[in-house]
Amino acid sequence: MAKLVECVPNFSEGNNKEVIDALGQAISRTPGCVLLDVDAGASTNRTVYTFVGSPEAVVEGALSAARTAGQLIDMSRHTGEHPRMGALDVCPFVPVMNVSMEECVTCAHVFGQRLAAELGVPVYLYGEAARQESRKALPTIRAGEYEGLPEKLAKPEWAPDFGPPTFVPRWGATVTGARTFLIAYNINLLCTKELAHRIALNIREQGRGTDQPGRLKRVQGIGWYLEEENIAQVSTNLLDFETTPLHVVYEEVCQDAKALNLPVVGSQLVGLVPKKAMLDTAEFYIKKEKLFILEEEQKIRLVVSRLGLDSLSPFHPQERIIEYLVQAGETDRGLVAKPLSTFVRAVGGRSAAPGGGSVSAAAAALGAALGCMVGLMSYGKRQFEELDPIMRKLIPPFHQAMDELVAMVDADSRAFSSYMEAMKLPKNTPEERERRMVAMQQGLKTAVRVPCALAEKVSGLWPALKELARHCNLACKSDIQVRPWAGALEADGLTTFPCMVSHPVLTSGLHLSSCASQTGRWFPPTNFFAVCNPCRRADLHQPLPEFSHLCGKAMNGSQCWSHILKIPRWKALCATVSQRVGVLQHKGLPCCRTVCECSGSAGEPLASLFS
Repeated sequence: MAKLVECVPNFSEGNNKEVIDALGQAISRTPGCVLLDVDAGASTNRTVYTFVGSPEAVVEGALSAARTAGQLIDMSRHTGEHPRMGALDVCPFVPVMNVSMEECVTCAHVFGQRLAAELGVPVYLYGEAARQESRKALPTIRAGEYEGLPEKLAKPEWAPDFGPPTFVPRWGATVTGARTFLIAYNINLLCTKELAHRIALNIREQGRGTDQPGRLKRVQGIGWYLEEENIAQVSTNLLDFETTPLHVVYEEVCQDAKALNLPVVGSQLVGLVPKKAMLDTAEFYIKKEKLFILEEEQKIRLVVSRLGLDSLSPFHPQERIIEYLVQAGETDRGLVAKPLSTFVRAVGGRSAAPGGGSVSAAAAALGAALGCMVGLMSYGKRQFEELDPIMRKLIPPFHQAMDELVAMVDADSRAFSSYMEAMKLPKNTPEERERRMVAMQQGLKTAVRVPCALAEKVSGLWPALKELARHCNLACKSDIQVRPWAGALEADGLTTFPCMVSHPVLTSGLHLSSCASQTGRWFPPTNFFAVCNPCRRADLHQPLPEFSHLCGKAMNGSQCWSHILKIPRWKALCATVSQRVGVLQHKGLPCCRTVCECSGSAGEPLASLFS
């Protein structure tokens, strides 16, 4: 999949629309860059641009905008509420998808070096890209701001990482680096700038100094006044929203404001926000207020309402949540975005993927959806009012599994492709053959983890399904009966893939092929054959000991199972992946060496068998 880096340059211009537009055009016209958001502030006299692209593309986009800024911004005339030290004040690179932090550090180094060389300006590195521990924090580098740069640059300890240690009046200095996702979040208050700053000092990690630290970890804060809105704000940067979530910052500010008899009138997100940050906040208020909300869209609405995110301007999730923007820009959104008829034809095509794993995940998702539907049909109705507490507990697992299983449709196809790519590697020399074998083994493990997770997910739903069957609306009886039938296919993802690959010990004997009797009970298949072949691995010339005496023999299903279930570790794995619908069903198991060598016990999480 494509690598995606987010770049968030902050330019010291927030009033001149021509300059703001010119900077945006410089970014959007760069091949491979997608401009996602432009957030201009009049009082701060600062505009934050957010764009994404490949590592190489975002560096070019940032340089293009910096060249434009060098022509249009004069820092000697700049004033604003926000701390700043340069025309391009700060330019962080953030990993978004399939990109490591090390790659973003490289982006920052390349960008800083080229910016200093082209424009002849001083550039500092911060965050994960910093070369000195003392320069990791942005406020430390920016202390003294633009006005203090001449004195700062004269000190040897503040020599820039790139460029000359000389003051460039028109530009100032730039800070670039790599970091995790930062959320710029402001809480609105009807008060003075001084009172807002007092609250900011209380909550930010730095506090009022080393002897008076603030309450919230990984949070920066300052108080200022927005003349254009006639309100004050506690302006914060959440450096790690999982350490200190959005709702914690909001609630802490509300607590201090209440103590000072100050009204809080909503809040504001600057730039983009990760979906998880919004959903974590939704879960907080759902739990706090004992609400029952399932749909992602409704959870986002709840957050917008509780935090007052639309108090200054409309909050459009599709334009502000980064995952939604990235998804909207994707040309290939995978199998799940295709019409059902297209998906079916893709499965029926002359290719190994999508195959049994993707079909199993789709069937499992439909099974979970049926469970969710039955629960919702039994919830919120007067005649079933006494069932509401039970349904509130039972419905969420099915709803969550529904989304997770849908994602596995494409995940399985991608995982299988990694193995197929490894098979195409050259094998002319011993070294090439060894590299190919290592890649194949890694691809095989990757491929097995997806159907393994599928089986675990399905297994976890059975207790809820049984309880749902005892309490649900009787009118939905036929729908809930379909759900266990779907289970026959759901575990296929665990067994189908390893039997399809070219690295088996048993090539086809354990392939799932379940059939049902008229009683609705599931029984082991009896119409398939197992043919054992020697393992093809160079370091394993003989088949696994458990199956050595079966090589070349054909057996019916009953004979195959009779042998397999005599082996404790295979029997344990069978029991782990099996489900009960009236009677214990043994559906099959993987037959690659990775799994053969595991020694899991009954009830052990399947993921541990492949670690």
